[in-house]
Amino acid sequence: MTAVLDQTCAPIARVSGCDLRVPLVQGGTRTYANFDYAASAPALAQVCDRVNELLPYYASVHRGAGYASRISTDCYESARTSVSRFLNCADDQVVVFTRNTTDSLNLLAACVPGDTVVLDIEHHANFLPWTRHGRRVVTAAATIDETIRRLVAELCTKPAALLAVTGASNVTGEVLPLRRLAQIAHQCGARILVDAAQLAPHRRIDLCDIGIDYLALSGHKLYAPFGAGVLVGRRDWLDAAEPYLAGGGAVRRVSTTDAEWAPAPQRHEAGSPNVLGAAAVAAACDTLGSIDAQAAAEHERALTERLRDGLQAIAGVNFLRIWSDSADSVGILAFTLDGFAPGRVAAYLSAEHGIGVRDGRFCAHPLLDRLGVDGAIRVSVGLGTRAADVDRLIEAVAALTTDGPDWDYTCTDGQWNPTPETRPGLSGTAGTAPCTF
Repeated sequence: MTAVLDQTCAPIARVSGCDLRVPLVQGGTRTYANFDYAASAPALAQVCDRVNELLPYYASVHRGAGYASRISTDCYESARTSVSRFLNCADDQVVVFTRNTTDSLNLLAACVPGDTVVLDIEHHANFLPWTRHGRRVVTAAATIDETIRRLVAELCTKPAALLAVTGASNVTGEVLPLRRLAQIAHQCGARILVDAAQLAPHRRIDLCDIGIDYLALSGHKLYAPFGAGVLVGRRDWLDAAEPYLAGGGAVRRVSTTDAEWAPAPQRHEAGSPNVLGAAAVAAACDTLGSIDAQAAAEHERALTERLRDGLQAIAGVNFLRIWSDSADSVGILAFTLDGFAPGRVAAYLSAEHGIGVRDGRFCAHPLLDRLGVDGAIRVSVGLGTRAADVDRLIEAVAALTTDGPDWDYTCTDGQWNPTPETRPGLSGTAGTAPCTF
């Protein structure tokens, strides 16, 4: 049985850094165990190959007659096709390349012709931008069913242009019923935006089938960490809005007194575009689209269950959860450990065991407030996670609770560090951690 489980938990894809050796404060090195996929996923091997293949042809996009420029332009524009195919976009939906999910949502916020309804569980990227055009916040209830009833009541009480929801919580991994929410939004005369930063790396998303009007995602969470994001959405709002940035590439004609702006997507992509980033996102979409969805889902389920069961058996571990009736989640878990500050746990895991996790408030302060914690430890798995990594993490947390750390740790400006810091290349301070507070 163990052999079968270990086989199920073998990596699904090869990612950069899979053999990385990191130093430990007590001396020696260990293979890095990455449990911070939810922050930034390592690049897929196919993504690295595509970028390396394109680099010799890297040149200006849309602005050159040379062969390299033409290759770069074709690559950039064909990247939209890969994204559209991966998400099964509707005919009236366009793909706009941005810097990341936050950039995408700020762009869309300037295009929405009315109020936006959001839940208080959102990542700051899907919470803060909507303030400029009328944000209405609905407090999530203890169950998904009651939360949806509250959303319906808000949408029925006063018309809204947009319902903006997360696809999967970046704190707990819990997944909302998007098809149901899309139907509700449309019945109430609103459109729906899905922040898919955490959902897209784990699940196939069919925009046409689910009925999603707008979707935002980040390449750096989709195994394409080269500085590009995506906003996909219906053309009419994007064409009617002022350009996100005013500049070259966003216009058809300019005079000294006026400008004729191009339609979307070019309307919102002024300046020299990030062709390598777009190519990386496209390569990630093509690769993820070719992976057996059932095998990937089973890999994630087995790893997450192994992780949850192992941590749950440790005294003092308390998991965070938004809804008591949530039946679906992606490979993200957040927990607290009695007697230990989250930052201290994360520093210990890194310094003494070569394990990378995330700690803090995860850019979701309202959610952490309503869950009644000042911070937590977040562990997240991905296509390159190994069963042995999971076992290492469980053993390290258990050892901390029974034996304590072998090293001293101090907290400066919200950042915990080993004292002394003996690992080469690290100064002993990483500066202020803004989302810890």
